[in-house]
Amino acid sequence: MKKGKACLVGAGPGDVQLITVKGMEAIKKAEVILYDRLANPKLLEFAAENCELIYCGKLPDRHVLRQEMINDLLVEKVLEGKLVVRLKGGDPGVFGRVGEEAAALAGNGLSFEIVPGITSGIAAPLYAGIPVTHREFGESFAVVTAHDKSADGQPKLDWKGLARGIDTIAFYMGISNLPYICNNLVKHGKPSETPVILIQWGTFSRQKTLEGTLADIAEKARKENFTNPAITLVGDIISLRRKLDWFEKKPLFGKQILLARTGTTPSKLAMELTEQGADVIEYPKWKKVRVPANLEVLDSISEYEAILFTSPECVDDFFKSAFQVGIDIRKIRADLYGCSVKSVRALNEKGLSAQLEQCMPLAGKLLIVGDSDSGIFSKDADRFVTSRTVIDEQFIPIFERMLEEASINTVIVPSSRAAKTLIEEGVLKERVPQQLLTKAEVICMGEQTAWAAEAFGLQTDSVIKAPTNAAVIDHLKEKKLELPAI
Repeated sequence: MKKGKACLVGAGPGDVQLITVKGMEAIKKAEVILYDRLANPKLLEFAAENCELIYCGKLPDRHVLRQEMINDLLVEKVLEGKLVVRLKGGDPGVFGRVGEEAAALAGNGLSFEIVPGITSGIAAPLYAGIPVTHREFGESFAVVTAHDKSADGQPKLDWKGLARGIDTIAFYMGISNLPYICNNLVKHGKPSETPVILIQWGTFSRQKTLEGTLADIAEKARKENFTNPAITLVGDIISLRRKLDWFEKKPLFGKQILLARTGTTPSKLAMELTEQGADVIEYPKWKKVRVPANLEVLDSISEYEAILFTSPECVDDFFKSAFQVGIDIRKIRADLYGCSVKSVRALNEKGLSAQLEQCMPLAGKLLIVGDSDSGIFSKDADRFVTSRTVIDEQFIPIFERMLEEASINTVIVPSSRAAKTLIEEGVLKERVPQQLLTKAEVICMGEQTAWAAEAFGLQTDSVIKAPTNAAVIDHLKEKKLELPAI
């Protein structure tokens, strides 16, 4: 039996790009991923299609999965011989209870390793323009839990040591205990005018900050209804924010976008929007499912004069199918073509000569190889469908939870097919709230997309006549400039 192993991985504070290279490699290799609420769900898109995803926060019955149950589940999956990743927000060793999980594995004689991550107590302040140490403002820094296992949840700390011996203090999840924290710091020697900043959802575009002092921050937080997840940072170093605030100045900071998706991989538009400071949720997640080989086509493979491959993936799928049914590829007499340079390269890597589609003659018996959504049709051509694209149902609850935690203010529809999917697979199946589409700005890329959206009952607010990624980004920047200053 295959020997299992666990990898306890820090996912970083939220921004997907802040995960370590080693952490990302573990996700890609995982057969099972047990993930927390504070681990960005977008990281799960990098997992293999057959990877089992288990949420260790609130389950469908809304009960919390207790730590003892998580430990048992981790052990159980490793004992099954699986490569298991335990994906935890921030760094697993900073209030991540990794010690308890590692002890459970060690106690059962199971193999594991721990991959550090960037902790939110350092990352969130930096994304708010505040380094946690500085030669002029503070040379000592502490991370402190803002709650414990006691009945009142108020931590029993060395308040005198914190107040007088530490320049900058980061309290984790401290909003509910804010009055208690501020009172104790002042009581034990910290000046009441010491600056404090609250950073909610640090490193996300929905990052929210609230500044004050030990004397007034608790009341400000109450009035603003400020909630966790948040870091409470205390110290004079906060004054640097006026000069160093960089993340919140990104052109699309604050834009929370739902992007209707038609491909199996994250779109280039999503990546470009994220680079400009937006949060992007793509829906739905698609996956390819292999379909049975068309034996009739394979049996007559020698009759074709040209074979066109629509993607690099379908090259592999086609030759695997041929091999599995015992077809000798030497029967192929056709000239081979690819719709892209990558498709041609995939054929070349198999030792086969191929050219781009534009070099293909108009006459002759043609076979088109690709998935069911390749979009290439010819009445004179036969089709060999290698796969079909379906919605990955495993990601539906993940998507719904992402929507619950976000405040979507923009919806982008890139194509007619995307409009159809958004309505039929989103709204009609109650995965995308109708109310969201009425409150957010709905942007359609191109007149044809807008017509399709209207036909499906989707009210469009803006139409990008030149449907390019750059035009969409320029439109969003202009809209942001039109908003009144807060």
